[in-house]
Amino acid sequence: MIALWHAARDPRVPLAAKLVAGAVAAYALSPIDLIPDFIPVLGYLDDLLIVPAGIWLALRLIPAELIADLRRHADDMEAFPVSRAGAVAVIVLWLAAGLFIALAAFSR
Repeated sequence: MIALWHAARDPRVPLAAKLVAGAVAAYALSPIDLIPDFIPVLGYLDDLLIVPAGIWLALRLIPAELIADLRRHADDMEAFPVSRAGAVAVIVLWLAAGLFIALAAFSR
């Protein structure tokens, strides 16, 4: 996962791979889930589907020799990165969903 975090910032990585890697890393490293884990089944389903599918896609878009270099760089890190941008994005999505639900409820 940390290699994908590096891939999102590396200038050698193609733009499409950067976008996918950045989105997956931000989501996986975010302290907030799109669907909270306390919701039965659905809370863990997003972690079981979204993250692996995003990792698979990002790895397919990055050349093999480049991902090997990024993995070596990730192994050299001592601290685990935190994605505040990912947390902000998920919070904005939750607020938008809440607003939509509130507007739909009050319009009836």
